[in-house]
Amino acid sequence: MGDELEARLAGRLAELRAERGWSLDDLAGRAGVSRSTLSRLERGEISPTAALLGRLCTAYGRPMSRLLAEVEPEPPQLVRAAAQPVWRDRATGFTRRSVSPPHPGLRGEVVEAVLEPGADITYEEPPVAGLEHHLWVLDGGLELTVGGVAHAVGAGDCLRYRLWGPSRFVNPGPAAVRYVLLIVLP
Repeated sequence: MGDELEARLAGRLAELRAERGWSLDDLAGRAGVSRSTLSRLERGEISPTAALLGRLCTAYGRPMSRLLAEVEPEPPQLVRAAAQPVWRDRATGFTRRSVSPPHPGLRGEVVEAVLEPGADITYEEPPVAGLEHHLWVLDGGLELTVGGVAHAVGAGDCLRYRLWGPSRFVNPGPAAVRYVLLIVLP
């Protein structure tokens, strides 16, 4: 994520909290994130990890892609490969390309993701209950746990599910896993 996009994200996170009339302590309690981390994040002093953004999106009741779309310019109908926003969480080995970013009036979006070997990302709860996912693995293998049920998803496989509880994405290796995720709002 570029510096300009990170600055807009920090500002948007502060706006969301202010719109709800929440203090940093209120948000810290809702998201399970320390007050000091939230303060530094909103001031743009630190970059968020995927897990941290996941917790904040859950507290705000919106998918991560929607939050990121709110800080990106309005996407055109045709999204050229060079214009597709890419976000990297180097700490967890997660790269996310917004192939078809969220757009007003549309309920679906397409994300391409890469998880490096050993990557392990847990989302405590969905940002929006009942969010529909269609996950198609292109290369490698992924262990995905949805609602307590573990699935081994290999190259060419597609797992369809709705998010009602926690989820966990694990790449057991030895190579990176690349997958496409179609996200549809309920």
